[in-house]
Amino acid sequence: MSYVPPLSDLRFLLNSVFDLAPLQALFAEQGFDAALALALLEEAGRFCAETLEPLNLKGDEAGCRLENGQPVTPPGFAEAYRQYAENGWCALSGAPAYGGQGLPHTLQVLVDEMVSGANLSFSLFPGLTRGATEAISAHANDELKGVYLPKMLSGEWTGAMALTEAAAGTDLGLLRTRAEPLADGAYAITGTKIFISSGDHDFGGNIIHLVLARLPDAPAGVKGISLFLVPKFLPDGTGGLGARNGFSVGALEHKMGIHAQPTCVINYDGAKGWLVGTPHRGLAAMFTMMNAERLFVGIQGLGVAQAAYGKAAAYAKERLQGRPPAGGTGPAPIIEHPDVRRMLLTVRAFVEAGRALAIWVAMQIDISRHHAEEKSRQQAEKLVSLLTPVVKAAFTDFGFEGAVLAQQVFGGHGYIHEWGMEQLARDARITQIYEGTNGVQALDLVSRKLELDDGQVVRGFLAGVEAELAAIEGLEEITAPVRAAVAELRGLTDAVLARAADAAETGAASADYLRAFALVCFGWMWARMAAAAPGAEEAEIREAKPALARFFVTRMLPQAQALGAAVRSGAAPLVALPAALF
Repeated sequence: MSYVPPLSDLRFLLNSVFDLAPLQALFAEQGFDAALALALLEEAGRFCAETLEPLNLKGDEAGCRLENGQPVTPPGFAEAYRQYAENGWCALSGAPAYGGQGLPHTLQVLVDEMVSGANLSFSLFPGLTRGATEAISAHANDELKGVYLPKMLSGEWTGAMALTEAAAGTDLGLLRTRAEPLADGAYAITGTKIFISSGDHDFGGNIIHLVLARLPDAPAGVKGISLFLVPKFLPDGTGGLGARNGFSVGALEHKMGIHAQPTCVINYDGAKGWLVGTPHRGLAAMFTMMNAERLFVGIQGLGVAQAAYGKAAAYAKERLQGRPPAGGTGPAPIIEHPDVRRMLLTVRAFVEAGRALAIWVAMQIDISRHHAEEKSRQQAEKLVSLLTPVVKAAFTDFGFEGAVLAQQVFGGHGYIHEWGMEQLARDARITQIYEGTNGVQALDLVSRKLELDDGQVVRGFLAGVEAELAAIEGLEEITAPVRAAVAELRGLTDAVLARAADAAETGAASADYLRAFALVCFGWMWARMAAAAPGAEEAEIREAKPALARFFVTRMLPQAQALGAAVRSGAAPLVALPAALF
């Protein structure tokens, strides 16, 4: 069962649900419109289905290996990346000044979903490279930009981020990697980093690490961290590769999933690097990449769930088991059984609402970067900041749950490696962990993002959702439950903000609040899609979207009310049991 790109849904979203006029105005020079977007997405989908997905199971089986200190990726991966780069996908949303195509991030997100669904291990190579280019573009000096960005956007060179150390994971203030000034203005980087995705590989070219380290005069904690660009090979001054830099791969991590991705332990032994941004302000600079990667990881969760759903739905139509519930003789396709339908509808209801929400957030990113008016840019940036932890955590939670439900549809065959479903579940699991665990994302939402502008950003966002729902006519059975859920979330938000000074209360509320927030956002998107469905070109869309919206508001959205009750119960049930009794 091959990966099937969601092109029909993309056509519906871009033609019927979202008004792309603002993006057409912002990217008029590139000739962007829905027709161009869909043509490019069709080509991306073909590449994912024909090139990347056939490598997925094989890559999982072969894994990466370390030969004489050099990571070797599974057969076909290096060639696939070369094709990906030659086809221009590395440059899609990159800055034109350095060889990028300058197309909207909205389009990039939709390509990322398909790449992630077809081959999650592969997706990290271009995804991390793009995140590194964004950090370099935002914070490096012109000389570094000129040397590194053209090669990274062309796909000749790749990127990685080196944050985590054995004693410094979430708490980066504990990191010990050192940066000593050199006479020529560069720095010597010494230390060990772990969990470095795409840290080294056999694709050829250079690998550009963005490394967090401490200068000799650095204050303690996160205020003493600086960011450095550390290439695998030093540039030779002519655009080529010079001497090998002073870092090496100490080991490859042995992981539950993403076996085809070389996750490295990197030893920096006086490696030469260059400061990116301001001394002691490296964490702020790295957050440019981290926030980009958090959104990307959320899209990974969405992509895996889409791939899992497609395989499970196809299997359910073919697999004959038991008698049909409506009566008659068997065996019947298992798609006829209500519980199988429940599982499939749950996954699909998340995937299609998640994709719509991803487009909405991505459009805000494009506005925040390219709109002519500063006020519009700032407003969009705040909305992106609010929703980044929601996308990262909710999409990966629902994505993993969706992969497991899809695996369950296969019954015993879902547990067998050859079907590929157990790999999807294993691969999806990491998305809930890396780039900041989902617990950290939830805490970020309730302790930081809700307080933006004294709570006015989240209140303004919810008011906008309510206004949009109120304008939808003739779909009361769908919009009424969503409006009620928004009202409940507004009250829940006020309750959480009222307890913001109490760290225990904030921590206790965080995970349940984030999930409730996500469910309300999905309900908003389902109302949007149900309203747009009558104008869709395809009869299947016109019939399916309202039915899926009704499923969501009756079977999934009510969970938000129970989550709200859990949040309101406060921290007491969580702190009552003494630590010694765990």
